[in-house]
Amino acid sequence: MKRTQLGEFEEVVMLAVGILFGEAYGVSIKKEIEARLSRSVSVGALQTALKRLESKGYLKSAEGEGNAERAGRPRKYFTITSYGKKALEAARDARNAMWDDIPPIALDLKIQG
Repeated sequence: MKRTQLGEFEEVVMLAVGILFGEAYGVSIKKEIEARLSRSVSVGALQTALKRLESKGYLKSAEGEGNAERAGRPRKYFTITSYGKKALEAARDARNAMWDDIPPIALDLKIQG
């Protein structure tokens, strides 16, 4: 089986694609991440991540229709593949397992001073 580990930014990008189902294209993904995380996202970093995720088989893309607003150029829409879903689930499960294993006292800041 292929490795399904995601980097933090890759995971965020994939989550945004899922949230925007049917409307996930470059600008909308960028805006979604920036709005939810109050974090600036460069177009270059996003495009690199999208290409990498697609080449790993986690995302697939399809071109929409061109329009006058975009000088006839079509938008590229992204969706999560079944393999991408497995990668997201693995990331969520690993994070949750680690959270579940933190003893409550470790996060009790009153005790730690």
